[in-house]
Amino acid sequence: MTAPSLLLTAHGSRDPRHAATVLALREEVAAALPGVRVEVGFLDFCVPGVPQVLERLAAEGVRDVVALPLLLTRAFHAKADIPAVLRAATACLPGLRVRRAGVLGPSPLLTAALERRLHEAGLAPGDRGPTGVVLASAGSSDPEASAVIAAIAREWRRTGWCAVRPAFASASPPRVADAVRALRAEGARRVAVAPYVLAPGRLPDRIARGAAEGGADVLADVLGAAPEVVALVVRRYREAAATAGLRAVLGRPA
Repeated sequence: MTAPSLLLTAHGSRDPRHAATVLALREEVAAALPGVRVEVGFLDFCVPGVPQVLERLAAEGVRDVVALPLLLTRAFHAKADIPAVLRAATACLPGLRVRRAGVLGPSPLLTAALERRLHEAGLAPGDRGPTGVVLASAGSSDPEASAVIAAIAREWRRTGWCAVRPAFASASPPRVADAVRALRAEGARRVAVAPYVLAPGRLPDRIARGAAEGGADVLADVLGAAPEVVALVVRRYREAAATAGLRAVLGRPA
């Protein structure tokens, strides 16, 4: 029995850094899943598109695919866009079985990746107490997605930060600059902005501008191919593949 191929489904961006970051993540995931074919397909702006990747896999004789959305919350892309694209593509490929994996977040592994990026940006373990953190998401008009970000901020605050506030680059208030100023007004001696995004692009750049406008002391990098993100992708893949009775092929969960 052959393990199903993994299709990492990314949003895409006109910013070339986005595709480069996603491809770097693909390389790390492929190294963590020896024997599993790992591909990337984009919804928009970048090539190859998801339908083109599925057509190529089917033409090469692949029969089982796990489509894993590189998304941090279950917003519109996860609920509507990706299912619609997969349905349309597979309707013309009757020999190909595609199973959708869950979105990446929320997960303690993502919080660990955020911590990693903050430490890489210059925060030491002893800085936690006097530091307020802005958890900066791209933003969504989906209230479920916004509620998830707020819940992550509440849980993360309990690990010893002075405060953690959610903020959004689009769709929902508060904006990043406003959240930075609010933390400062509440007495945080240092304010750090932690982008809860996977790859660079227009909205992450807006997060960075908001951090500068608000006077943040620290701006962390995007999550990218952080080891915790790689481990989480592997976990979501194994969870989806296991539903097809492929545990013996996949081995122990990550």
